[in-house]
Amino acid sequence: MEAIKKIVRVSKDHEIKINIPQYIPENEIAEVILIIKKRSDNFKQKINELKEAMRDDLFLDDLKGISEDFKAVDLEGWERDGV
Repeated sequence: MEAIKKIVRVSKDHEIKINIPQYIPENEIAEVILIIKKRSDNFKQKINELKEAMRDDLFLDDLKGISEDFKAVDLEGWERDGV
């Protein structure tokens, strides 16, 4: 058994076309399962988590550390080119 996952948006005509890889033989049986994720709740949750992260000292410290770690890499090309 092989699983192929593809995430698509529901179009205005509410149709989804499935392209089957060429290596799968003709007349092979394929099971299609449609899982709908409600975007609005998930999207709202992600926005709220991002807002909370901006007040999270541990997150902000990690972000600052990562920024410091990559500062030299970010400037590498600019220094070499004389900018």
